[in-house]
Amino acid sequence: MRAKDAVGKYGEELAVRHLEDKGWRIVERNWRGEAGEVDVVAMDGSTLVVVEVKTRSGTRFGYPAEAVTLTKLTRLRRLAGQWLTEHDARVAAVRIDVVAIVLPRQGAAQVEHLVGVV
Repeated sequence: MRAKDAVGKYGEELAVRHLEDKGWRIVERNWRGEAGEVDVVAMDGSTLVVVEVKTRSGTRFGYPAEAVTLTKLTRLRRLAGQWLTEHDARVAAVRIDVVAIVLPRQGAAQVEHLVGVV
C-alpha cells in the first residue's frame, strides 16, 4: 500500500470513529456509484449524511477541507441521489458533511467536522 493510501485509510478510520462517538450509525463505507465514490454514508438521527473524508499529513499544501471543490460537492450531491434511489431509502433529510483530518508528525490527529457544506 502506498503511503498516501495508508494516510487516507487511517484518516477514514478516525472519521468513522469520530462519527460513531457522536452517536451516528454508519450505513456504508466506500460506496461506488456511477460518478465516483462516497467515503461514508451515515445516519445522524433521521438525516442521511454523505461524508467526504480528507486527510493530510500536514498543512504545507493547505488544509484538507480546501481540497473539497465545488466540482466534488456537485458530484457528491449526484451520488447521494443515486445512493437513495438504489437503496430505496426513506429519510427525513439529506446533507453532505466533510471530515477533515490533519495527522501531524507529533501529537494527536486534528479532526474538523464541517456540517452541511452544500
